[in-house]
Amino acid sequence: MPSTYKEKLLKEIDEFPDHMIPKVYKLVHILRAELMQRAQESRTRGSLKGIWKGSQIDETLLIEARKSLFPYE
Repeated sequence: MPSTYKEKLLKEIDEFPDHMIPKVYKLVHILRAELMQRAQESRTRGSLKGIWKGSQIDETLLIEARKSLFPYE
């Protein structure tokens, strides 16, 4: 019967010397926290609706931006 990844990880951790276990724990903890955070962020998609509500945009800024992006117009 093949080992699961969890069993493989536990075996790898068991092979570390005892004095290195705190460092291994810290690495695993940080890695897990980062991966879990990214997984949660990727599931929720934010909305930009209302982001510019109440803002006033100067027409000259819009013209300058258009010229810098599309100089051939």
